[in-house]
Formats: sequence, C-alpha cells, structure tokens
Amino acid sequence: MRRAWLAWLVAAVLACVPSVALAEPGAVSEYVALGDSYTAGSFIPEQRGTPPGCERSDRNYPTLLRAALRAPVFRDVSCGGATTGHLTTAQWAKGGANPPQLDAVTGRTDLVTIGIGANDIGFAEIVTTCTRLSPSAPRGAACRDHYTSGGRDRLADRIGAAAPRVAEALRQVRARAPHAKVIVVGYPTILPVTGHGCPPVSAGDADYLGRTFQALNDMIAAQAGRVGVRYLDLAGATVGHDVCQPVGVKWVEGARATSPAAPWHPNELGMRHAAALLLGQIR
Repeated sequence: MRRAWLAWLVAAVLACVPSVALAEPGAVSEYVALGDSYTAGSFIPEQRGTPPGCERSDRNYPTLLRAALRAPVFRDVSCGGATTGHLTTAQWAKGGANPPQLDAVTGRTDLVTIGIGANDIGFAEIVTTCTRLSPSAPRGAACRDHYTSGGRDRLADRIGAAAPRVAEALRQVRARAPHAKVIVVGYPTILPVTGHGCPPVSAGDADYLGRTFQALNDMIAAQAGRVGVRYLDLAGATVGHDVCQPVGVKWVEGARATSPAAPWHPNELGMRHAAALLLGQIR
C-alpha cells in the first residue's frame, strides 16, 4: 500500500509538468529541505516528523520532490513558524525543539531547497490583523491604512530590515554545502492580482497585501542573486490560483480552508505544483 501510494504521488507531481521525467538515479544523493510552514505543509495530511509542532506533511513539496529525484538521503527539517534565526538556533514547537536547521546540511549535501523570510516580517500577525480590520471597510483598505498610518509603510520597512538576515542565511547555507545546488523557493500568489478581493479581505487591502508580498519575494530574489544561488518564482507561476478561486483551482487556502491546509497556506495542489516546478529547474 505504501509503495502504491508513493507511486501515485510521484505520478501526480509529474502530471503537473508533463514534459518532466524522473531524474536519473544518483543525480541527487543528499537532499536537505529547509524552511517555514510554506515548506512544511502545515495541516496537510498526513502530518509527520518531530517535533509534531513543526507540522510537516508527507505531501509537502520536499517529500514529493525527493520521490521524483529518488534521492537516497533526505532530510526535511522545515518547521512552521521558522524565521531566518532558526537556521542557526533551535526552535521550540509543540512536542519539543527543532534543532537548528543548518545542522542538517553537510559537505556531502548536493541539493538544498529553502523557503524562508515571511515570518521575519511577521506573516501571522499581518494576516491576523488584516482579516480582523479589513471587513470594517469593505469599500476601503483598513489594513493598508493601519500599516501606513503616520506616513510610513511599516511592512515595507520590515522587508528592508529582513533583507540582510535573508542574505546571511543563504551565505551560511552556501558555506555549509559549497558544492550543492541551492534553490530559494519564493512564496506563491496568495491574493488576486486583478484588483479585487474576497471575504474577509477588501479589494483595497488585497491590492496592498499583494504588493507587499510581491515586495517580499523581490527582496528574497535579490538576496539570492547577491549570494549566487537560484531563485524559484512561485508567485508568477501561481497567478490565477489564489485564495479567491474555487476548490480545485486554488493552490492556497484562505481564512476558512476548503481543503486540508493551514489558513493562508498552500494546499496539496499547491505543493504538487511547487514540486513539479522545482523538478523542472533541477533538470
């Protein structure tokens, strides 16, 4: 049963990009996945690994990618809530501590994927604040007004402050695995880019948050370029699959998830497509 289930998952990944085949055996011998909940796959069944509070799914993109690559050594140390600081320090989660994520990277590692940065700017606080404030002004932009009151965009300031931390994190990955292929995975498109929102986010706030998350991705991409590692643009690839789309089209869940996933996080479809895009880039 386990083998049949795994074969189905690999087929599902490859079906997303029909021209991509399995990698040659041995093409990747040691794969390490680093990152936050967008990597871990929070609430997507089945949840596995330790500590349980990291909320790693056995259908997240690292697990699907590992299956397609047939990598004999695989370590997924991603953890919900992780910041760049948790690459070098332990992270306490329900059930125990997740060791510093960089401890999983060795000189033998030949592939590293990393998705990090959103929690450095307070992602959970941002979506909580905006889903609380936005309904109070359905024709306005109460969330935007909150974060830009006083004439400064505080979220833009947070993104600027996070840039050197992201760059340092990537430099440390490169130092630990100097011969590895390192791919930084950006964040997907969460809200529509066509000037409209969907409950509980108004159109004005959807526009503001969309520009904010794009600025976050642009910052991460810029740091990847400075360090000399690859960047995977998930935002561009996921346009039209945002939280406002119907079930089966959306790859990210909204405030009230309609498929198993954490609110405002990728669902299994999103994970499949991320894995397929990564596989295509690796080959």
